[in-house]
Amino acid sequence: MAITEAVENYLETILILSKEQPDVHAIDICSYLGYSRPTVSIVLKKMKENGLVLVDGDNHITLTEKGRDVAEHIYDRHNVLSELFMLLGVSRDNAVEDACKIEHDLSDETYSVLKSYYFRLRNNNGGKND
Repeated sequence: MAITEAVENYLETILILSKEQPDVHAIDICSYLGYSRPTVSIVLKKMKENGLVLVDGDNHITLTEKGRDVAEHIYDRHNVLSELFMLLGVSRDNAVEDACKIEHDLSDETYSVLKSYYFRLRNNNGGKND
C-alpha cells in the first residue's frame, strides 16, 4: 500500500483523535472525516495489513510505529503551515484549510525552507500574530 494523501489523512486523524480521547474506533474516524463506515473499514483493513495500524479485540485502533511516524510527519506539516499562514495574516479558517490542501504535496526541501522561515518569523514577531 502506497502512502497516499488519503492514507496520510486517516493516519493524521487517528493521531489527532488519540490525543483527544482514550480510545479510537472506526466510527470516530467516520465522524471526524465525514466518510461512510464501509469506506473507513476498507481503508483500515488495508492499513492494518500494511503495518500502519493495530486493531485490538475491542476494535480500538492504534498507530504502529510506522503509522505514527507518518502521522506525526504530516501533522507537523499541517501545524507549521497553518501557523505560518496565520503569521502572514491569513484568517485561521483559511490557514487551516489551505494547510490541509498543500501539506501532502510539498517537497521535503520546500517544507524545510518554509519551516525555517516560519520559526524566524515567529521569533521576530514574538510569537504574536498582529
